[in-house]
Amino acid sequence: MNNRPPKTDRLAEALANMVIRWRWLVILVTLILVMLIGYGARNLTLSTSYQSFFSPDYPELVAFNAFQKTYSKTDNILFVVQPAEKTVFTPSTAAAIERLTERAWQIPFATRVDSLSNFQNSWANADDLTVEDLYRDGASLSPAQLKEKQHIALSEPLLNGQLISADASTTGINVIMNFPEKSLSELPDAMAVAEQIASEIERDYAGVKVRITGISALNNAFFAVAQSDAMTLMPVMYLLLILVTLIVLRSFFGMLVTVLVIMFSTVAAVGLAGHLGIVLDPISMTAPTVILTLAVADSVHILVTMLGLMREGKDKISSLKESMRINFLPVSVTSITTIIGFLSLNFSASPPFWYLGNITAMGIAAAWLLSLTFLPATIAVLPFKMLLATSKASASSSVPLMTRFANFVTSQYRSILIVSGIAVILLVSMIPRIELNDQWVKYFDEEMEFRQDAEFAMDNLTGLYRLEFSLPAQTPGGVSEPEYLQNVERFTNWLRGLPEVEHVYSYADIIKRLNKNMHGDDQAWYRLPDDRNLAAQYLLLYELSLPYGLDLNDRISVDKSASRVTVTVKELHTAAVRQFLKKTENWLRNNVPEYMWVTPTSPTVMFSYISERNIYGMLSGNAVAVFGIALVLMLSLRSIGLGALSLIPNLIPLLMTFGIWALLVGQVGMGAATVSATSLGIIVDNTVHFLSKYLRARREMAANRPAAIEYAFNTVGWAIAANAAILITGFAWLATSSFRVNMEMGLLTAIAILIALLVNFFLLPALLMIGYQKGAAQYENELATETA
Repeated sequence: MNNRPPKTDRLAEALANMVIRWRWLVILVTLILVMLIGYGARNLTLSTSYQSFFSPDYPELVAFNAFQKTYSKTDNILFVVQPAEKTVFTPSTAAAIERLTERAWQIPFATRVDSLSNFQNSWANADDLTVEDLYRDGASLSPAQLKEKQHIALSEPLLNGQLISADASTTGINVIMNFPEKSLSELPDAMAVAEQIASEIERDYAGVKVRITGISALNNAFFAVAQSDAMTLMPVMYLLLILVTLIVLRSFFGMLVTVLVIMFSTVAAVGLAGHLGIVLDPISMTAPTVILTLAVADSVHILVTMLGLMREGKDKISSLKESMRINFLPVSVTSITTIIGFLSLNFSASPPFWYLGNITAMGIAAAWLLSLTFLPATIAVLPFKMLLATSKASASSSVPLMTRFANFVTSQYRSILIVSGIAVILLVSMIPRIELNDQWVKYFDEEMEFRQDAEFAMDNLTGLYRLEFSLPAQTPGGVSEPEYLQNVERFTNWLRGLPEVEHVYSYADIIKRLNKNMHGDDQAWYRLPDDRNLAAQYLLLYELSLPYGLDLNDRISVDKSASRVTVTVKELHTAAVRQFLKKTENWLRNNVPEYMWVTPTSPTVMFSYISERNIYGMLSGNAVAVFGIALVLMLSLRSIGLGALSLIPNLIPLLMTFGIWALLVGQVGMGAATVSATSLGIIVDNTVHFLSKYLRARREMAANRPAAIEYAFNTVGWAIAANAAILITGFAWLATSSFRVNMEMGLLTAIAILIALLVNFFLLPALLMIGYQKGAAQYENELATETA
């Protein structure tokens, strides 16, 4: 056998000697570089829009932005008002609605306010058309007048189910917002004024409850949860990592230098993100927390090995050099595979996952460089000898335990393979039960005020999931064509008959009401006019009667070549939304002229496709990651067979994790689609460290399989367990996020790491034992095969 050390060992020894020799220079250069790179963090900004979840060329986003250029923007703040007496038609509540409507105009960037009080009610006045607010000075209205107003409101299809509930117990004031998007403070400032108005109404009108929801409230919730996670997750993570690292290493200075590596890695990644102009969001904001968790792994492996050698009686410097030699290859390989895993997030359909992957990859790369340079340089300076005194009994207590465990696994490997196979088959069979669901209201924890207010609105007034149809006419002014209006009415009536639909807002209802008004309010004339010129005249007369800010530009295009139909649907799973969208498209193709065939748009439409697109994108990303990781493993282990074999314990934990999730939860959102990519690179770490030690024993010590497995457990078993404990702690803490995407990602990753630990401690050594037979000749054949 060739006893010459491999090239990687010689490189590790040369690097260790250089770093230790020039320790102070390495420390100084590291500090300077970290400060220069970290300075880029000043350029970081935080997105305040749900649109950050979609790439600029995302088809549904392109369609939605085009829609908003035709009509008014759909960003809104919706005040939901419910009095204690459960009827909004009382003098006090009518006055509250009027005052809230007036105050809502004072919200920064508000461009339109719609409510019961300012609804533009029209009726015939002799030969004239009268258009005015539904009521004014509501506090002075008599019971009879209020009852009349209630009858009008509940009879109006544009109000009933939209701004007033069918039982008249709840009403809404809808404020359309148009943010210039020049400052991050625009949205928080507007929401602060809205919250102040709601508080004033509740204070001044006893028994009136006011909730705030809408798209702008959704954006603010994304902004708030990102800030909250940054302020709560990271500080606690630092404390947890300090505590767990101190327990694992049993060395204050070991913990200190590890924390410095983690801190510098995070600063470098965040600084590079700032230099690259990355805009943060609730998902990419978790990158520092993920880096905190992952950056500890390299340091722990180097320190655990070094401290173990010191406890055996070796001096600090020689122990450090030997630890660098032993761990250089596995630490480098695990860093590369983890980087590959996170970079594969660029296959995601959602930009926040690109940024999460890229920032984390930069942090892991920084941690790798720091653990091989700054870490040994700092260790060489710090007085470890003074803090590592321990009894021989405690120093050797871990060896017998790992030895006994190794003996158990190697003697019972057939039983382990059978039990593992059954468990894998059972859990994998559960995966098809998982449903995709990306309802954006449920992105937030039940304790969050936005979710509570949104669900209150859906339970008492109207749904928040809306679909927008821009139905084109053939020519400018074509919205007044009788054929066009008839098709719009047919579509509107068909939609209202669907069980998924809560409300439909259509221009056809407006023109029918005008036709009735112009015929002396005769209900028999509540139908579409059959003459284009007549319909156009009605529309012109009505528009001239509307006050500023309440025109029909939000319903009809400027050149009158298209009109808007808004459909509010019930709280449907995203798969049901996609089925509904398909149903509407099919109806249009089968029932109206081709020029009216359109695809609906809205934030609901965009979110309904994102999880599906993420999964398709991540399937490609996972394939690339698996191929890349397999190639790295084969090259680093210098064994095609072991490189291929290692994929089994690396992929099985992911499959079992989703099987467990299918049993416990049954639903996943867009964040879950990325877990396989993020977890894969992390899971590989344990396999690489175990196999590298196993092969070292086989190649350098001529050990047979059981002895090599025992050596691997004794040298790296505790480090693998310690790293798993730290990683599980970190990702489990990420699961406490109020943002469901982060919660799912953290919890699923923590489960995957736990299963990976069990797989690497049981299944991997059992797989290595397959076909083992005692005997020197057999051993030589095995070794020749493994190193081929």
